[in-house]
Amino acid sequence: MLPPDTTGIELSPDEVARFSRHLILPEVGMAGQRRLKAASVLCVGTGGLGSPLLLYLAAAGVGRLGIVDFDVVDTSNLQRQVIHGTSWVGKPKIESAKHRIHEINPHCQVDLYETALTSENALEIIRPYDIVCDGTDNFPTRYLVNDACVLLGKPNVYGSIFRFEGQATVFNLDAESPNYRDLFPEPPPPGLVPSCAEGGVVGVLPGIIGLIQATEAIKILTGIGTTLSGRLLLFDALRMKFRELKLRPSPERPVIDKLIDYQEFCGVGGTAPGQEEAGSLDAISVSELKRLLDGDRSELVLLDVRNPPEVAIAAIEGAVLIPLDQIEGGQAIEQVRELSAGKTLYVHCKMGGRSAKALIALGRHGIRGVNVSGGIDAWSQEVDSTVSRY
Repeated sequence: MLPPDTTGIELSPDEVARFSRHLILPEVGMAGQRRLKAASVLCVGTGGLGSPLLLYLAAAGVGRLGIVDFDVVDTSNLQRQVIHGTSWVGKPKIESAKHRIHEINPHCQVDLYETALTSENALEIIRPYDIVCDGTDNFPTRYLVNDACVLLGKPNVYGSIFRFEGQATVFNLDAESPNYRDLFPEPPPPGLVPSCAEGGVVGVLPGIIGLIQATEAIKILTGIGTTLSGRLLLFDALRMKFRELKLRPSPERPVIDKLIDYQEFCGVGGTAPGQEEAGSLDAISVSELKRLLDGDRSELVLLDVRNPPEVAIAAIEGAVLIPLDQIEGGQAIEQVRELSAGKTLYVHCKMGGRSAKALIALGRHGIRGVNVSGGIDAWSQEVDSTVSRY
């Protein structure tokens, strides 16, 4: 249990009425609710995980919430990022979140940090808060949040999601607790784990995992129940199954004594396996591709390496669909070789990442091609607005 100082913390008549269902719980009561009001929680990200986290921490009566995010609300967010609404599309997520939080709990102080969390600002931003909730979707920021929490002695309530599966735990609850580096000693190669924008996610999943994170934060702040520290909770929405794995500190994990360059550590800067190959690829813009397609198509073949459900949403006329997994698995190598024989091969996906991976895999079999920068998303914005964005 954290020690928020409840000296001078009292509940107003409105707060007593608002939180009455907490107050009649013997495990919470007036003392627990005062602890929540005295507490502060920093949420990194206001996306799929951050949305339910912030909504329910505010509704529970946490007195101070910090929000770190520099993105704006996009229509594609609304399927799962339930703190935002249609009227906020195009506007900063942190402002949208603050507006909604104050609709739920006007007594909550909301601190906004419209910036990316970096090694230069992380310690300063995190230091004033009792708990950090990690609602991020990328490995560099997860390692950064973890290491900053270790250095500052802050509990890190972690969650992550992918398609129909999620996981949650509590890191760094005390000096003997595991941290994120015990779960992932080394980051995966860049691009190995697709983002939600590439792999998709069922909208309810981040709600489930985010609420588990909120539950853990409330338990830590009030000192009730047993936390997930030392346990990794795995959830499969398709099978509606929860599993639990033990998580212990590794004697081989590195000592964290400073913050580092996490982009470089995770290979985003070009040091990870495959990055040199990706950097050497030939590329073409969507406007250049349009000019070629309007000419003699007999000299080229356009390959689409997305998944079939994506093609049902949007497609470039004349593209041949061969999903990336069939190329990386080797099943489609000869098919691509025959298609591209005597022609220039152009490859596209949604945004350019998977097409680069496909070209790297094809290059290892002696098949060369050109990456379409920005993919069909750029095509929709720059060439043909009738092609749907997703």
